[in-house]
Amino acid sequence: MKARIIKDGRAEGKALVSSEPIGFFGNVDPDTGVVVEKGHELEGQCITDTVLVFSTGKGSTVGSYTIYRLKKNGKAPAAIICAESEPIVAVGAIIADIPMVDRVDISDIRTGDYVTVDGDEVTIGAVGLSR
Repeated sequence: MKARIIKDGRAEGKALVSSEPIGFFGNVDPDTGVVVEKGHELEGQCITDTVLVFSTGKGSTVGSYTIYRLKKNGKAPAAIICAESEPIVAVGAIIADIPMVDRVDISDIRTGDYVTVDGDEVTIGAVGLSR
């Protein structure tokens, strides 16, 4: 499927999907990559090396720096896919050099799907296969 490029690049991995917005500052531990936001559908799950899929970002502008810290600590997602990007997550992806796209129907992606982000193309399915 086609997407809008926020940060160009190529990455692949298993999807971790949330229908809820994600706020990175105070809600994702930059030392472990674990979502710590109480009551969030991803609470207790690790985003490290996943293709992180969610609706949009929320919260403090320090979230951009938290994404950068995740990358520097080796705990960042491999790629980010949003239904609709907003500045906090976009800036975080850009400064951390994490491929990111938006304007994607995230309801087509399920946790555990193998997803490839390559420029403006998102492929769901096994390596080399799309569904």
